[in-house]
Amino acid sequence: MSINKRIFLSSPHMSGNEQKYINHAFETNWIAPLGPNVDSFEEEIASYVGTEGAVAVSSGTAAIQLALDLLGVSKGDIVFCSSLTFIASANPIVYLGGTPVFIDSEPNTWNMSPRALEKALKESSINRKLPKAVIVVNLYGQSAKMDELLQVCNRYNVPIIEDAAESLGSKYNGKKSGSFGKFGVYSFNGNKIITTSGGGMLVSNDVEALNRARFLATQARDPAPHYQHSVVGYNYRLSNILAGVGRAQLAVLDDRVRARRTIFERYQEALGHIEGLTFMPELEGTMSNRWLTTLTLDPVLIKVTPYEIIEKLAEDNIEARPVWKPLHLQPLFEGSKYYTHEEGYSVSDGLFARGLCLPSGSNMTEQEQDKVVNRVLGLLED
Repeated sequence: MSINKRIFLSSPHMSGNEQKYINHAFETNWIAPLGPNVDSFEEEIASYVGTEGAVAVSSGTAAIQLALDLLGVSKGDIVFCSSLTFIASANPIVYLGGTPVFIDSEPNTWNMSPRALEKALKESSINRKLPKAVIVVNLYGQSAKMDELLQVCNRYNVPIIEDAAESLGSKYNGKKSGSFGKFGVYSFNGNKIITTSGGGMLVSNDVEALNRARFLATQARDPAPHYQHSVVGYNYRLSNILAGVGRAQLAVLDDRVRARRTIFERYQEALGHIEGLTFMPELEGTMSNRWLTTLTLDPVLIKVTPYEIIEKLAEDNIEARPVWKPLHLQPLFEGSKYYTHEEGYSVSDGLFARGLCLPSGSNMTEQEQDKVVNRVLGLLED
């Protein structure tokens, strides 16, 4: 390993078979969007996660917007969304003219708090303004408490969109992450556990809704010999070439999950003895893909901050990151309504203040991981 080689947080990891599918697209001249790779990729994803169907699109963000559109979200509607997540989870709400309302995390999964969601839905019901949907995010590969969240939402007849952009390959009570809500969403961005360079997938057991999604994602062209459009559509379908990359990546997904879990276990073994350092928990009955190894530092017991560690690692050409800045703290959403897990305390704020993401790519070597561990140990034990 070159001493100056950069260690990325989560870099693409090719299987070696991607070129076969790309070459086939060129040989058959399926270069334009759609084609055999897209059809097969959709079928293979649906089979893997256990849903009736899937629609390949240009990004996970596009998949969320399509799901919201299918649920009738429009100007003036509200949508509840996890706060501790990347902004792409909430931006599509705004695209459609809706208003996001943010829900805090809970400590056992770092994901949406059923208690906070219950408070929010109860208040909305009293005000006769229930949300059109709830976007539940599975953070860093760990599934949210889907049974409890579904129970709360079903009581108020509000559908869930499961944002599983980071949790493809994870399981909750033996069932694949992303298959619990009315719609599930995956991302194949370059840093995800498998990648198509850029791309996403919408999954559901509602085949009719998925057919509508295909229609909307292909500029909503009416069935006519000329170009006719009766509703607003999107140019959101995935390229046949990129879908070929996805097919090769999906074939090694379980290997990638095992590799990332092994990386997490090595970090845990090397750093777990440090008082005040706590790794992101794995809820009983679930299996996280451990997309990123994340942890928190107790400021009472550990004097170095996550940002100081990030800066020091960067000096050694190692990429680390803080956890997501909660959306209710983002300037874009200043003044938005926010429901906390506990009265007077935000779990999401605490995780943001203390959280750290370490390099976790499935193509990391043991030597690279040892370098990260040694640098972190040197900073924490100094």
